[in-house]
Amino acid sequence: MQIHNIEGAPEAIGPYSHAIQSGNLVFCSGQTPVDPATMKIVGTTIEEQTERALQNLSIVLEGLGLSLQNVVKTTVFLKDMNDFQGMNGVYARIFDGHRPARSTIAIRQNPLDALIEIECIAEIE
Repeated sequence: MQIHNIEGAPEAIGPYSHAIQSGNLVFCSGQTPVDPATMKIVGTTIEEQTERALQNLSIVLEGLGLSLQNVVKTTVFLKDMNDFQGMNGVYARIFDGHRPARSTIAIRQNPLDALIEIECIAEIE
């Protein structure tokens, strides 16, 4: 098992790593719509926040030589399930035809009170 903390990704706000590699799988911790430079939430709409969360996930993956195209499973945590359509549109555009398995779960709140958090499992080819 290899622990990875990626330069340029938002700092972890707790005792966890950006990603753990086990065999040919990478388990990425949830990413929120935080600007890595300021550690402040970016955007007020689900569309803006989804885009930033996926950009942060991409930073982590790229730090390991991977991309969103290597993702096999995501879990999306939404503060409000009424935001599903807005999230889904941005998600589809950014994944650009790639369709990893996905679960979407409504949550009450996350530590930074963001509208969204996204985690993933990716495969090293």
